[in-house]
Amino acid sequence: MQNYHEVLEKLQTIEQALLCQNIYFKPVLNLKEASQYIGISTSFLYKLTSSRAIPHSCPNGKMLFFKKEDLDAWMQSNPQKTRSEISVASVASMTKPRKGVA
Repeated sequence: MQNYHEVLEKLQTIEQALLCQNIYFKPVLNLKEASQYIGISTSFLYKLTSSRAIPHSCPNGKMLFFKKEDLDAWMQSNPQKTRSEISVASVASMTKPRKGVA
């Protein structure tokens, strides 16, 4: 009986992995798939759509759809600089000649 439950649990894990893998091949995702894809809850994603903070489509007024490429762009928006990038920019701005100073 123990062995049966282990096999069943492994099959469910494999099924879940296959469902997640299918998300990566679809160009357009529904609300649940999009929330899994970007790693947030469906309620938070719905909140983002209602505040128009994330690109989405609502063709019939009920179901929400998301282009994967739009989600990728949204996730990569507002990049944060590393400490070394900030340091380099700081040094560059201090060594840059000022206008009007001879």
